[in-house]
Amino acid sequence: MSEQPLLVVEDDPGIQRQLRWCFDNYRVTIVDNRESALAAIESQHFPVMTLDLGLPPDADGASEGLKALAAVLDVAPHTKVIVVSGNDDRENAMRAVAAGAYDFYCKPIDTDELRLIVDRALQLHRLEADYRKLVSETRTRVLENIITASPAMEAVCRMVERVAPTDVTTLILGESGTGKELVAKAIHGLSERSDRELVAINCAAIPENLLESELFGYEKGAFTGALKRKPGRIEFASGGTLFLDEIGDIPLPLQSKLLRFLQERVIQRLGGNEDIPVDVRVICATHQDLQRKIADGSFREDLYYRISDITIQVPPLRERGGDIALLAKVFLDRYRKQFKRSCDRFSQEAIEVLTCQPWHGNVRELEGAIKRAVVMSDGAQVSPEDLGLLANDEHSLLSLREARDKAEAELLGKAELIFSGNITKMAEALDVSRPTLYSLMEKHGMKGVG
Repeated sequence: MSEQPLLVVEDDPGIQRQLRWCFDNYRVTIVDNRESALAAIESQHFPVMTLDLGLPPDADGASEGLKALAAVLDVAPHTKVIVVSGNDDRENAMRAVAAGAYDFYCKPIDTDELRLIVDRALQLHRLEADYRKLVSETRTRVLENIITASPAMEAVCRMVERVAPTDVTTLILGESGTGKELVAKAIHGLSERSDRELVAINCAAIPENLLESELFGYEKGAFTGALKRKPGRIEFASGGTLFLDEIGDIPLPLQSKLLRFLQERVIQRLGGNEDIPVDVRVICATHQDLQRKIADGSFREDLYYRISDITIQVPPLRERGGDIALLAKVFLDRYRKQFKRSCDRFSQEAIEVLTCQPWHGNVRELEGAIKRAVVMSDGAQVSPEDLGLLANDEHSLLSLREARDKAEAELLGKAELIFSGNITKMAEALDVSRPTLYSLMEKHGMKGVG
């Protein structure tokens, strides 16, 4: 591995020599003031830097160091800054972390400890950089609205790409808020009907007595108030795609009429006798357990088989590895621009709280929490208080072993995706030996490619 650049901002000559010796496996650049640090950052990319808070002209305080931190993060927000302070100045060190520093270290310096912190920061920077590259490449595809680095969601995307070119009727299953409508839009967008309409109707949002006329339309005089002929949503979708969201809520009497349409691709408007042929692709979605509804008699089994030629199961957010942090950042960028706010990152505590939540409302709930946080935040960082979430929520408590296993699985999943399962590259990025990596992957049920 080639030497990585490391910026050291330190005004004490003795500590400068100590750090240069400590980081002999890095290309070390040493500067001793804020202006020189900023000039170095602007001229070269540094994944990691150490920053002494006590810089001249305020060598006994922290004002100059904190100014340097703000200036550096403004120019290079992805640089991992490790602030160095005296044991009697932990308060300012914590202020620095709250302002965006990656970590802090108190003097006197133990070179082994500081080297470990820097090595871990570099490892995290590498993974985040590869992650951003992966997301950037994902957004260039038609599936750009499905943002993920989760193997489970990547499998959904691959299935969408295989199903889309056909006209097969597709059923999308998943909890509320998982993004079933985004999957339907992706199928339509990749299909040969993409230049025609995608007509969506939420079967749960329309009163039962109006749903039939919304779907099939009606003739003049079909009922009181029917003053003229009105085509239904199915007719409007002809030539394109019909998306029946929450199909599990369609009332039983209407299911037989929907079944005839799906079998024969003809409809009759309410009050009419004419068979109207319709050329339409059908995609359905529901969060309900249709097998249970079949068992209790509230959903027709023959209709289920007609709508489920292909079934796509969208996993809940809690089973999607690192997608929580990834989507949170996407929503943060979106809403800070929309509301013209200054917050552009999460505190470490906020990230921990986010990743520990059960997210029963899935992506929709997460987006709402981030939107609230942007509105409530008054600084550069989003805190747990801004999110309105509690770190000690009873649902988020994990044992130490559970927390470690979860973190291991998420990091391994990201590395496997980024490096396509290449063991050598994964081991190098994660800074572990190949036997250790094999052991970890076997523990979490993963396979590499050598």
